[in-house]
Amino acid sequence: MDRRSPLGEFLMARRAQLGPDDVGLPRYGERRRVPGLRREELAMLAGVSAGYYTRLEQGQSLNASPEVLDAIAAAMRLTAAEREHLHVLSTTVSHRNRPAAPPAEHASADLRTLLAAMSDVPALVMGRRNDVLAWNGAGHALFAGHLDIASPDDPDTRPNMSRLVFLDAHTRALHRDWPAKARAVVGNLRILTARNPDDACLAALVGELAIHSPEFASLWAEHTVEPCGRDVYDLAHPVVGDLTVTQQTFHIPKEPHQSLVTITAEPGSASSAALTVLRQACGIGKGSG
Repeated sequence: MDRRSPLGEFLMARRAQLGPDDVGLPRYGERRRVPGLRREELAMLAGVSAGYYTRLEQGQSLNASPEVLDAIAAAMRLTAAEREHLHVLSTTVSHRNRPAAPPAEHASADLRTLLAAMSDVPALVMGRRNDVLAWNGAGHALFAGHLDIASPDDPDTRPNMSRLVFLDAHTRALHRDWPAKARAVVGNLRILTARNPDDACLAALVGELAIHSPEFASLWAEHTVEPCGRDVYDLAHPVVGDLTVTQQTFHIPKEPHQSLVTITAEPGSASSAALTVLRQACGIGKGSG
């Protein structure tokens, strides 16, 4: 019986998404009984034995070398982010412990001061599970004006952006291309779970979303990997209407599991004017948080 590890599940999902035409292999006109490449075909492309590759997928081999992983990544046509994810899965699969709840997270006083000083820029501090640890007034007004602005202060009830995207009607309506946003959220969540395999709360979040959102469950099964960085989103805000914004994510050196997310619009654009109107409508100005 196969008892696949997260590494094996990722390999199987990626192999299923590759066809012979994608990698230059002939089809010979036969009807294929499996989706994507056969294990033997992938192993041949990677230069490893079919038996060894099969053991990797089935979770029976846990010590793949970096060179073998790079060869498999090249054969699968993985992106740089997917290649890194493959290596992370390989290093964590043999060191998994019983899931445990890590200590509660908090945004530092320095970060809160920074958010207040950035009153003209919607900004949030995100935690290891995409929990909102803090936001400034503009960030709250843009993303979650329907929630209590103080909600990030309570670890038991603070908003979680992954949960909001899939289970909150306001957030779903906010994103004009919701499927693209949903895919990006799942892709980032895949990276978080690989880097924190023993986080019981993160595992519970994935389980909750899979149960309550068929769309999440479908996307999760694809094993999409998409790190947060710079993204452009079209929003339909209930107060100021349509606008296009750029979201950038910055990792915080002294808090490796936290990140600062900022939202900007093209200077002089209608979207920039809409952000100004939103701040004014909510009574937000320079020097306020």
